[in-house]
Amino acid sequence: MSARKLEKNEWHGFFDFLSKVLIGARTEIHVESLALGDQVEAEWLPLLGMDYDDKNEMVEIALEGLDHMIRCPREISVDEGNGAIVSLQIIDGDGNQQIVLLREPLMLPPPEATQTILVG
Repeated sequence: MSARKLEKNEWHGFFDFLSKVLIGARTEIHVESLALGDQVEAEWLPLLGMDYDDKNEMVEIALEGLDHMIRCPREISVDEGNGAIVSLQIIDGDGNQQIVLLREPLMLPPPEATQTILVG
């Protein structure tokens, strides 16, 4: 697997893309914090959608029965392996790491299509 850091101007389009293709995908969220240790926030719940709100500087991950908010994200990285997205890592404004795991990895379109989706 290789991690790829997303540029801030890609965040909104990236989360819109994921929301369209991952509805219902089983998702797990881990929060890693020096103050709290490692916590499992959600365990394989169906995904309802993801969004980046640039006005309020917030990532929202809506799961069945849980709305996980990440305030002031500083960095977002995507783990890709064998042409699929397997997880996301989001570092929030306090330095906590949020790890979003996908049970069934999302297969990526060919590279030229990915550029159009993320940038366009």
